[in-house]
Amino acid sequence: MTFYSFLGSLEIGLIFSLVALGVLISFRILNFPDLTVDGSFPLGGAVAATMIAAGANPFLATAVAVLAGALAGLLTGWFNVRLKIMDLLAGILLMTALYSINLRIMGKPNVPLITEPTVFTLLLPELLPDYVERPLVLLVVVIAAKLLLDWFFSSQIGLALRATGANPRMARAQGVPTGLATMAGLALSNALVALGGALFAQSQGGADISMGIGTIVIGLAAVIIGESILPARRLVWVTLAVILGAILYRFFIALALNSDLIGLKSQDLNLVAALLVTFALVLPMLRRKWRSGRGAGG
Repeated sequence: MTFYSFLGSLEIGLIFSLVALGVLISFRILNFPDLTVDGSFPLGGAVAATMIAAGANPFLATAVAVLAGALAGLLTGWFNVRLKIMDLLAGILLMTALYSINLRIMGKPNVPLITEPTVFTLLLPELLPDYVERPLVLLVVVIAAKLLLDWFFSSQIGLALRATGANPRMARAQGVPTGLATMAGLALSNALVALGGALFAQSQGGADISMGIGTIVIGLAAVIIGESILPARRLVWVTLAVILGAILYRFFIALALNSDLIGLKSQDLNLVAALLVTFALVLPMLRRKWRSGRGAGG
């Protein structure tokens, strides 16, 4: 792997770290299988790219994209809490609707940003090569998101969200409005995913209607890989593990696709992703068997 490929993998891994943090909130903290992610990721990219192409400030466009993602998550929660639609089906409904909404926002299947200013060009204009500058900016964004999440989930509101996911009946007995907590958690989750989509569009030079396909798989893979390599109970370490999982996931894919020995090509991307997720799911079981075998042998 070349240095350029290394930085490119790091850049994409950091972007999908934000997606993985969002998936962590919905799947692990709220225990809510939210498939809205596949729609809110391109939603963030569509909103940001369309506004930037229309002449808006990239920071304002990114902020509006985050708000759009939060609204999408809020609607998913509203479908589940108020309309009593099953959690999985609520996410599928929003994901399906967002495909048409994203097309409406962009007005066409893709919006290029090759010649437009982005948050990367405005933060460090011509100080560093763009392939070095983008990972540095993204690293700061991801660290800030992690620290803010750690602080939020140690606050009273954050603890209420965690209690809602862990034991909703007990949370209601303690006076926690679990319905509002679920909607707020999903809004936060999809806001992070949309932020990742907005930064992805600006990093890759445009937004495309198909850029969200498989996003939920990548997010889940990052969570599972992170939990496998750094098992922890404290949320501070869990968020760090998820970030590392997203970065390692991209590195594994880059190594597999750039290995002449294996002979994989770009069309094998989904196959490599499926194999990585399968390995991450099986790894904890293999680790337990290995430990039990050592114990029996001792």
